[in-house]
Amino acid sequence: MRKFSASSLALFAVLLALPSPVADQHAAASTPELSPDDPRLERLEEFFAARDCPAVEVADVFVQAADAYGLDWRLLPSISFVESTGGKAMNNNNLFGWKNGEAEFASLSEAIHKVGFSLANSRLYRNKDVDAILETYNPNNEYPAKVKSVMYRISPSR
Repeated sequence: MRKFSASSLALFAVLLALPSPVADQHAAASTPELSPDDPRLERLEEFFAARDCPAVEVADVFVQAADAYGLDWRLLPSISFVESTGGKAMNNNNLFGWKNGEAEFASLSEAIHKVGFSLANSRLYRNKDVDAILETYNPNNEYPAKVKSVMYRISPSR
């Protein structure tokens, strides 16, 4: 009986250490509903559609993720535009060039939520303004200006 208890405890410890599929779905439960006439959604759809970007299909997810994680609503779409032209040059649903382009996501929505969550909560990014987030995201000196230029083209105001 003693061996069974030790084995059970070891198995329990291993299970606790494994990544939880529920934790990966943190965004699904906390995503606020978006009004279909939200002007941010309309602006983002117009921006991506005018450039024939696949990201137009998930414009609402960008806005929902920004609201859920307290980010400027233009930040994630702008990074996606700089990194993959809004999905034209992405691999494995990686709109953002996340992890040097090596990250794989099950869907565009998952990519948006995982990157958004990380920008809001990771010790590397949390409590930073847009400039500091972008400097951390990509150390290239011109990167923040590129992304902020796209942000302004999406909408001049937050």
